[in-house]
Amino acid sequence: MVLRPLRQFFMNNKFINWIIFILLCFIWGSSFILMRYSSDTLSAAEIASLRIFSAGFIFLPFAIFHLRHIPRKKIGLVIMTGLFGNMLPAFLFAIAITRNIDSSLAGILNSLTPIFVVVIAILFFRDRIRSQKIIGVLVGFAGLILSMIQKDISFNNSGFALLIVLATAFYGININLVSHYLKDIEPFKIATVSLAFLVIPTAAILWWEGFFRLDFSQPAVYNPVLASAMLGIMGTAIATALFYILVQKAGALFASLVTYGIPFIALFWGFIYKEKITFLEVVGLGIILLGVYLANRDDR
Repeated sequence: MVLRPLRQFFMNNKFINWIIFILLCFIWGSSFILMRYSSDTLSAAEIASLRIFSAGFIFLPFAIFHLRHIPRKKIGLVIMTGLFGNMLPAFLFAIAITRNIDSSLAGILNSLTPIFVVVIAILFFRDRIRSQKIIGVLVGFAGLILSMIQKDISFNNSGFALLIVLATAFYGININLVSHYLKDIEPFKIATVSLAFLVIPTAAILWWEGFFRLDFSQPAVYNPVLASAMLGIMGTAIATALFYILVQKAGALFASLVTYGIPFIALFWGFIYKEKITFLEVVGLGIILLGVYLANRDDR
């Protein structure tokens, strides 16, 4: 009698949604560290290309079998999800990070994703979004801004910060594509096929950049390479599959709110490395969680 409610709790869809949500926050929240570490040796194009190539290569065996299960008329859309959801943002973020964009500023700009999801859904897909969900998005964004007030945000090279804004717009397009046109396709199939198609172009870019001529026997080379490869396997391949599952299970808006949790994983890493954590950051985290709750609360 006691185990039945417990089993129902763990099998509840919402519980699973939150587990995926938290996992994505940790995976993507750690990506800035890996990109910055890789930038010591690799160029922005090499970091982004190796990231996407690693993800696509890992998924290639699965994609061979999954491709036949995707309707021909939707293959183009699946490829577009790889471009807008992975490849283009990867290059934009890598360029911004290698240009020393402040990580706090990058975290704030990355949180624009839910805003773009709503705007694109309304303007281009004619969606009707309940005011409660919009309020939740705005509350979460306000909490994120509050948490960053006392941080030293540098606007040096601020022109490159617009690249992150463009990346979040691409995320908004991708999320709407998946939620509107690819609901009938299993998320893992979307992830494997979309990323596998990017193996050839990213391999060509790596060759063009002279990546294969690097001395991989040197720690200064293979450590950043391993970091970028790990970023691709965890931060792109596995995370993309989890994200599409979340989009289909919980909706595009809730899935996009993952970007509100990402800066606080950076906060976690800061705590590990003895960085100062302010009271406003803790208050801001509470407000962000309130925004996520409002945006995902059941309609009454």
